[in-house]
Amino acid sequence: MAEQVGRAPRGAVPDPADVAAPLARDEAERLRWQLAVTAGGVGSFDWDLLTGHLEWDDQLLTIFGVTRDEFGATIEAFDALLHPDDLPRVTEAVAEAIERCDRYVAEYRVVRPDGAVRWVKAQGVALAGECGVAVRLLGAAYDTTAERDSDARIARVLETMPGAFFLLDHEWRFRYVNSAAERMLTSSREEMLGTVIWDRYPATAGSSFEEHYRGAVADGRPRAFEAYYPAPLNRWYEVRAWPGPDGLSVYFADVSERRLAQEEVRVAWRAAQDSSRRLALLADLSEDLTSTLETEEAVGRLARHLVPTLGTWCLITMSEDLHHLRDIASWHEDATLRDTVATYAELRMDALKPTSYLFRAMRTGEVVVVEDATRAIADVLTGRAQDVLRELAPRTAYAVPMRARGRTVGAITLFLDHTRPDLPPDDLTLLVQVADRAGMALENARLYERQRDIAVALQTSLLSAPAHSDDLDVVVRYVAAAEAAQVGGDWYDAFVQPAGETVLVIGDVMGHDTPAAAAMSQVRTLLRGIAHTSGGTPAQVLRGLESATAALHVDAMATAVVVRLEETDEQRAAGEVTLRWTNAGHLPPLLVLPDGTTELLTGGHPELVLGLDPQAPRTDTERVVPRGATLLLYTDGLVERRGEHLHHGLERLRAGVAAALPAARAAAQGVSEIDAQRLVDDVLTWCVATGRPADDVAVLAVHLSRRRTA
Repeated sequence: MAEQVGRAPRGAVPDPADVAAPLARDEAERLRWQLAVTAGGVGSFDWDLLTGHLEWDDQLLTIFGVTRDEFGATIEAFDALLHPDDLPRVTEAVAEAIERCDRYVAEYRVVRPDGAVRWVKAQGVALAGECGVAVRLLGAAYDTTAERDSDARIARVLETMPGAFFLLDHEWRFRYVNSAAERMLTSSREEMLGTVIWDRYPATAGSSFEEHYRGAVADGRPRAFEAYYPAPLNRWYEVRAWPGPDGLSVYFADVSERRLAQEEVRVAWRAAQDSSRRLALLADLSEDLTSTLETEEAVGRLARHLVPTLGTWCLITMSEDLHHLRDIASWHEDATLRDTVATYAELRMDALKPTSYLFRAMRTGEVVVVEDATRAIADVLTGRAQDVLRELAPRTAYAVPMRARGRTVGAITLFLDHTRPDLPPDDLTLLVQVADRAGMALENARLYERQRDIAVALQTSLLSAPAHSDDLDVVVRYVAAAEAAQVGGDWYDAFVQPAGETVLVIGDVMGHDTPAAAAMSQVRTLLRGIAHTSGGTPAQVLRGLESATAALHVDAMATAVVVRLEETDEQRAAGEVTLRWTNAGHLPPLLVLPDGTTELLTGGHPELVLGLDPQAPRTDTERVVPRGATLLLYTDGLVERRGEHLHHGLERLRAGVAAALPAARAAAQGVSEIDAQRLVDDVLTWCVATGRPADDVAVLAVHLSRRRTA
């Protein structure tokens, strides 16, 4: 009440009128509420959990048939009025509400002092104190005997309704069975009443029937489910189970015909799904095998497509001829057995006898089916491979040759364990189709690798080794594009001019073909010769190159950056170097300072690419940097991606350098602050995540090592 009328300020005396008015309003409201609940036949209770005092109003005393003097105002007095069969359930409901500070709901029988039995329904709530523990249980209750008297009328309704119904008591005994349930369960109610359901119908024990029935009673929530009862009923039932004070009410219907129709639809659907699965497997396989020309990657994907879709585990074998077979991929549906399969793959080639099923499939080009596979294959194995095979325990095996252009290039060996039936004809046909497609893909991959190796060899033969000195760590890398036989126009160069300055060059002749490579070689040679004979600055060298290519009719457009490292006596003493560079439409060099800071050397205004205008202006830009710095020159294949802004590629490069620096510093030796080789390799890995870029990549890095001191 103090909370309702408010608290007076400390040290102040409240006005009596200010307190009396709210109290009067509260009393009026309480009286109105009391009249309402009395008219509705609802009584209230208030149990103080700290003192144990249980207060009932007059209406509740009337419902229970006791006077205030007869009622002891304790929970024990309440318990004494409850029907003995209902006492445990009500006690549990009260305890749970108090423990959780939650709602309390119960319906129970009351045995009045005059012997009359009445049904009462009560609802309340447990209130928590400041410590969070319940201190009071408040609620209301009303007489539901009239509602219970209607049960007889309900029974008449249950008898005439078409649905089957039975009632189980708390001991799981049949207490009521309607006529529809008699017909559906093929037993009379006389045979069923009083019997325990688990005994009368033994197949319900341990089944979904028992699971749902017990679950509904345990949590007080209705359950709806479908379940099958075997012989002698052999029927499917749709069941709804409702828990209540008297036990479990079960309504059910025979849905066997519907289930049969659903099963027929399911079989048709499964057939359609199988067909769709086969088509999807072929489509996914084709996409994977054509999306890469890397042999090992293509074949590795093949093994995972086949398992578990078609088999338990499989091995993929490649061959140059019958005398050079090797298993290059394996997979098992059970992750714990994949290492075992890999071990078997390592052992079996040396252990196979000439009469083995695999050699037969490779030799004849025909599918070989091996039944009783563990025994049959062990007979053509020797040594430890036999033991590993027995651990894998295949039941059936299929050796399917992979053929392309008139020769066998490998084989798929698919194994099925005892949990799988033999492959149906459609799946075996699918396996042969997969092998044919894989064989063609493997042959194409081999051709690609040969062409790519030739292209890379030609490209690298056009690039000479860079110049080195004691105080410069120069690193170069060239990575060919993913497309085979595409010789590119990327180049790098590092050489020393007669006066002793080191010159660094990176460039890219436009085009990806043999003429582009030839033009690259010409441009590179001309630039090197002009720089050496003239001793000019980078801008002077590019002006001379433009003049020479125009006069000699070298038809090529190219981007290029030329950097010269200059050092005066004063700079040598101070540990500094001047970078002087010019840029003809190329990507800006990346400067990495000793503290790890990175900077793109953009210089002044962008200048034209080479080959457009021989009179185009060429200017030099210079920057003094400390020794310990690193300069990174690169071509567009390192940073450019289709559909991506160049800015993102340059930021990716800077992030890659930042990520690679700690390991490069840790690997440094001598006077070098970083291991330039490690830095470049890690940056390439970072920026070319796929391992094979879409465009050629050329990288030239120079680390300005600190000079040795005597």
